Amino acid sequence: MINEFEKSSLYQAADFKHVSYLWNDEEALKLAGDEVALLVYRSNLLGADLRLTNYGGGNTSCKVMAKNPLTNKDVEVMYVKGSGGDLGTMKRSGLAALYVDRLRSLKNIYWRIEHEDEMVELFNHCIYDLNSKAPSIDTPLHGFLPFKHIDHLHPDAAIAIAAAKNGERITKELFNGTIGWVKWQKPGFELGLMLKKCLDENPGIRGIMLGSHGLFTWGDTSYEGYINTLNVIERCAQYLEDNYCKKRETFGGQKVRSLPTEERHAKAASLAPTLRGFCSSNQKMIGHFTDDDRVLEFINSNDLERLAPMGTSCPDHFLRTKISPLVLNLTADEDVNNTDAIKQKLQLQFLDYRKMYADYYSTYKHPNSPAMRDANPVVILYPGIGVFTFSKDKQTARVAAEFYINAINVMKGAEAISEYTSLPRQEAFNIEYWLLEEAKLQRMPTLKSLSGRIALITGSAGGIGKAVAKKFAEEGACIIINDINEERMQHAMEEFKQQFGMDVAASTLLDVTNNESIEKAFANAVLAFGGVDIIVNNAGISISKSITDHSIEDWDKLYNILVKGQFLVSKNGIEIMRKQNIGGDIVNIVSKNSVVAGPNNAGYGSAKAAQAHLTRLLAAELGADKIRVNIVNPDAVITDSNIWAGGWAEGRAKAYGIKVEELPAYYAKRTLLNETILPDDIANACYAFVGGLLNKSTGNTLNVDGGVAAGFLR
Repeated sequence: MINEFEKSSLYQAADFKHVSYLWNDEEALKLAGDEVALLVYRSNLLGADLRLTNYGGGNTSCKVMAKNPLTNKDVEVMYVKGSGGDLGTMKRSGLAALYVDRLRSLKNIYWRIEHEDEMVELFNHCIYDLNSKAPSIDTPLHGFLPFKHIDHLHPDAAIAIAAAKNGERITKELFNGTIGWVKWQKPGFELGLMLKKCLDENPGIRGIMLGSHGLFTWGDTSYEGYINTLNVIERCAQYLEDNYCKKRETFGGQKVRSLPTEERHAKAASLAPTLRGFCSSNQKMIGHFTDDDRVLEFINSNDLERLAPMGTSCPDHFLRTKISPLVLNLTADEDVNNTDAIKQKLQLQFLDYRKMYADYYSTYKHPNSPAMRDANPVVILYPGIGVFTFSKDKQTARVAAEFYINAINVMKGAEAISEYTSLPRQEAFNIEYWLLEEAKLQRMPTLKSLSGRIALITGSAGGIGKAVAKKFAEEGACIIINDINEERMQHAMEEFKQQFGMDVAASTLLDVTNNESIEKAFANAVLAFGGVDIIVNNAGISISKSITDHSIEDWDKLYNILVKGQFLVSKNGIEIMRKQNIGGDIVNIVSKNSVVAGPNNAGYGSAKAAQAHLTRLLAAELGADKIRVNIVNPDAVITDSNIWAGGWAEGRAKAYGIKVEELPAYYAKRTLLNETILPDDIANACYAFVGGLLNKSTGNTLNVDGGVAAGFLR
């Protein structure tokens, strides 16, 4: 037996080529004596290497002796990853703790496989720690095996063997009978019994391969289990590599040549909004794009046409990627900028896919199956370009792409050593429309009001723009953080990552006076999220001078940023919205000064008036596209605003005959409500327009100025 504190030096990172050896003796020693803490540590190490298991996939466990709180007697307790967790980020609170003897006693009342789902509710009668995570469907798989430390993972290298036509024979030969084999069976009580039967019939084995599914390995200590897992996966991966060298052409060789990177990205950015529109026929979807080398090798191959319709094998892959991808019948050099022609061509493909999915549902459904879900594809393959994935949020779309790459790796490995086999359609349906999975879906939080929507707020690295961006993110939107100042933009991006995670915001430099910069920013937004639904024209500048002191340069600067900027950003955004054909919102941050004539304000005030009328003109023009265009009129928003730089504060103070430091109180005192206006107040007004309650409102103005009677609209 390998002790994690005495003999871990037997192995080091250099001993492994295909997996990451991450065990740290010093860190492990800090956890000595706490087997559950070591389980969490081991789980995090395994989850940190996506070659070992995918996001949210797999589970780990350990069995320890603990005191029964009612009898004070020692009992065996199993800690196992709870439902819905992720190994890479799991904490102790993500574990379920169960009495082992109670769990195993459920075998005495198990009737037959048709009723195995009913056993899940009985897991609750086995709970040891009442505050622990809910047990997952895989709980009996760990509980029925006697080993103290168990890992169940979904490594591509192992699944490639498990999904190969001759997988059982290959497994036996590769490991000289030390790894058992259990044929495909969906996760649950029955599979737990099958694992125990395999062990009983093959005493001394070090693991079990699950047909089309994954791998079980174990050890007497946490470290021994960890090393056993790495060694088995390493052996699988090396076996595949040895066979890649023997196979002359992967996936039957190349059929299509990829476009150069820059051209691929331009083509993907041009097409993604159209695809997103089709995929959003039931609910708005967020997109993800990747042209990873592994993707290109597969989608450009001769075998694509044969392998893609087969779908994936591992249940975790399948649940994320759907029954099969949509392969676009577009050539890499197709003119995707001809939107009408492309839409007409793609519409037929989407109709065919939806019909295929509906036929699949009607053919394999059971009397008690949940209603058919969205029939649109999740994974869309464009030979020569890359793969698009669409789902309800960015994380799910990104993970779907990662899982499809896992599936590609599996197909590549299986084809190298034998022949790839996918799940039978009925088994696939039973997984996708599993009542337990449906129950999990029903327990998910209600979508927020801006879920599935993508917002670009100009100048969102600070002030009003950042406040609007945060408000929208809090309500579920994906955000394109942008600014003309890269350092300011990066600081804002880090702030958003810390507050909202890695999948809510993306960043891009944006100069609203430069059309090339705007086009690039929108292309980056589309590649990040698939399109855009909300544009807030917020970027601004202010110059306060008398008409005689105003220079031509001042005038041009104001009109370039405020008027031309609003025009160019709106124009580019509208083109994307029209491709999507799912409507949208443009909100223009204008000003009280657009309707109130004040001293020393000819340039700024007239530019704001032009912004306001351009808003009304666009509202009139875009109504047929279901694109709403509205105005928020702030006044005197001082906090965290660049507007007060460059002499504006001094100019306004001079105009009112007061000191600069007296401006905030002056502005508040002149309002009917005697209130200071904050960036959050403007953010709330923007949200009022886009949040769903004003979907039939366009061409309107909302004043957020504390009440300035001279600014009342007539």
